[in-house]
Amino acid sequence: MGTPLDSREAQATAVLDRLEAEYPDTTISLDFSTRFELLVAVILSAQCTDERVNETTESLFETYPSPEAFANAPQEELAEALNSITYYNNKASYIRESAQLVVDEHDGEVPDTMGELTELPGVGRKTANVVLQHAHDVVEGVVVDTHVQRLSRRLGLTEEHRPETIERELMDLFPEERWQLSTHLFISHGRATCTARNPDCEDCVLEDICPSSTLDSAVDLASGEAW
Repeated sequence: MGTPLDSREAQATAVLDRLEAEYPDTTISLDFSTRFELLVAVILSAQCTDERVNETTESLFETYPSPEAFANAPQEELAEALNSITYYNNKASYIRESAQLVVDEHDGEVPDTMGELTELPGVGRKTANVVLQHAHDVVEGVVVDTHVQRLSRRLGLTEEHRPETIERELMDLFPEERWQLSTHLFISHGRATCTARNPDCEDCVLEDICPSSTLDSAVDLASGEAW
């Protein structure tokens, strides 16, 4: 039976504690070896699986080993190299333009502030948070991707829909030292168990405190629709 705890604070603590025990080694799943490679990978990962991104970047980063190489790549050539990625034409343009800005305005180095990162084409707060956390060891917030958005609503931690608003609520609920970890835990659980269409509630470590449990609830709080 899915019954959330008495307060969102208590619910949040229980969720993180249980997920950390379930996924003790969770971390970012994108492959990269430089800060700019991480920036490229995160731009590519929007509405695309990390697995597909990693398959693509394995050869991509050999062909274009630096920001200068990406900036100088012809649009059609780079788009063709990304043709297995969703919205590859747009992403090729974002990457080329971002690479040029990194070269021209940041001496070839990926910037280390939220403001400077979000000035790059194709980089919103989610992407910037990932780059800050994993390229610069700067944690300014919670990365709210589709998994975090879905699970935080299903678990009754927020009723908001916009990622920016969800992030603010989660930052209030989670202690700052767990902001980065919370994202990885939610992503791991979202992939392994709490999937978008057919969550495995019977085998879920959070089922007894989840108000969206298919074993007990008629409604998926993530979408607001009936199961």
